[in-house]
Amino acid sequence: MAVKLRKNTTKQKVVKKVQPTKVKVAGKAGQVARSMKTPAGNYFEGIGRRKVAIARVRLYVTKGDFLINGLAAGQYFDEVPNASALYNRPLVAANLLGNVSLTVKVSGSGIRSQLDAVVLGIARALVKYDPELKTVLKAEGLMTRDDRMKETRKVGMGGKARRSRQSPKR
Repeated sequence: MAVKLRKNTTKQKVVKKVQPTKVKVAGKAGQVARSMKTPAGNYFEGIGRRKVAIARVRLYVTKGDFLINGLAAGQYFDEVPNASALYNRPLVAANLLGNVSLTVKVSGSGIRSQLDAVVLGIARALVKYDPELKTVLKAEGLMTRDDRMKETRKVGMGGKARRSRQSPKR
């Protein structure tokens, strides 16, 4: 039996360095609101939730802009029809449209659920600003949290929430 001798080969460890790249995307992801100023000072905070979306709203009592994740609200919700009427509803009901500035950080779920979370967060921030507004906002239906969620999947059901097991009988 002949024994083959291998050459002494050493494998070099390859280390890849990931460098940040600038991605230019058309639409809201690539556009950054540079001219808009984030307000400073005291604020009233409200948290709104819908499905998996969470919106943290800060209400400043100064005239200013309405920013959502660094973008103007109209830019952020440009895909949702009639969105400006929806996110301005709490401010219109409280007669504060144009007199306050808002910054919102929203994440999770889809764009429509994020919009509903923002509306609830604005309403809750307004109540912290002036507790007497609660009756007005409640009459408009803006203080209720929509608790409908996606049903969780069950173990052994084939990855679905309501699917039942297959019967072994013919």
